[in-house]
Amino acid sequence: MSLYLACDHAGYERKEELLDFLKELQSNVIDLGTNSGESVHYPVFASKLAQEVQKDENAKGILICGSGIGVSIVANRYKKIRAARCLTEEDAEMSRRHNNANVLCLASRMTDFETTKKIVSKWLSTDFEGGRHQDRVDLFDDLGQ
Repeated sequence: MSLYLACDHAGYERKEELLDFLKELQSNVIDLGTNSGESVHYPVFASKLAQEVQKDENAKGILICGSGIGVSIVANRYKKIRAARCLTEEDAEMSRRHNNANVLCLASRMTDFETTKKIVSKWLSTDFEGGRHQDRVDLFDDLGQ
């Protein structure tokens, strides 16, 4: 499974902290930027990641901005992207278990690094339950066509 990682300037330091941790958990981590703390437009990086995840149904992505909200709004505009802003391990677990989220959105200004690592670990280790949840995911995956 490919794991894509992208952020805006507000998420840059957190992305850099997270890279080594992710490489311990997952061998195929692809960093899509940004590559500095200089101001950038988060829709550019959220779009880049969403487009990569769209190409491979087994791929996942992690987006980071100050609040996690902006990147989640952008990513969810793409078909077959199910982006979830998660502030707790429970959010992460349920986003995978019931919604089959394929993009995790993190808030660098609201979540410390230790909590972020727990959220990411839970999200990556939780499987989708399928069943009635698959029926629901199918309903919203086809919206807007």
